[in-house]
Amino acid sequence: MKVKCPTCKQKIEWENNPFRPFCSERCKLIDLGAWAKGEYIIEGPPDDASEDWPSNKEIGNA
Repeated sequence: MKVKCPTCKQKIEWENNPFRPFCSERCKLIDLGAWAKGEYIIEGPPDDASEDWPSNKEIGNA
């Protein structure tokens, strides 16, 4: 089965592809960088689990 790489849109084979859904390590890292820079967001209210983390003030980074 052929699918499009979400980064470069190149058609690639899905089976036996170690980088799927991407075509290469490069496209995989480009996507990871976009997440890290905040280019992608998941809409909705924050998960309540985030309240389990200590605040910066609690850990002395404030």
